[in-house]
Amino acid sequence: MAGYGKVGNDFPINSTYALFPDSIEQRVYDPDKAAFHYKKSGHSGPVLLRTSDVAFPGAVDAAVLYQDSAKKAGIEIEVKREPGDGYWTNVWNAQPFSTSYWGGRPTQDLMYSTAYLSTADWNDTRFLRPDFDKVLLQARSELDDGKRKELYTDMAMMVRDEGGLILPMFNDFVNASTKQVKGYVNDVGNDMSNGFVAARVWLDA
Repeated sequence: MAGYGKVGNDFPINSTYALFPDSIEQRVYDPDKAAFHYKKSGHSGPVLLRTSDVAFPGAVDAAVLYQDSAKKAGIEIEVKREPGDGYWTNVWNAQPFSTSYWGGRPTQDLMYSTAYLSTADWNDTRFLRPDFDKVLLQARSELDDGKRKELYTDMAMMVRDEGGLILPMFNDFVNASTKQVKGYVNDVGNDMSNGFVAARVWLDA
């Protein structure tokens, strides 16, 4: 990320969210533990990871780095570079293990509802947990921020420890403008003022 990013922790929420679950311990790579669980899974042979540069800039290089890291645990990753044309139709959310990216959502509820609710169309890790769905709905109607944060922490732990998401990093959105550009609104959810830069800004002659 060239210094413009933050380490992930295998759940899709970072510190830009108001109720970020900051009590969750940062996961570190343990090759021995990874080897133990790989052996316990009963899988043999390489694990196929499909990728493409359309998944996100640098996705192919990231897959190769992941491949190299997995070797320390005795896990063989076969990296398959897929064509960019049709990747989002034929690979993502269609094949078992692939690289992708997610743009931020305005709230934790929307992020989880879009990709982790059992009935979500974009549930690309096939995370199907009725107990998670129940907590998600409970958090949505909870007015006490302290209790709501506890619920979001429980949800993050479920995704982190029971789900199929591997989230190594969050990228920063880096934008720049001259002093003549007025009206720019910094939006933590996306780059270019959350896509509204053309409608928000003007040039001061």
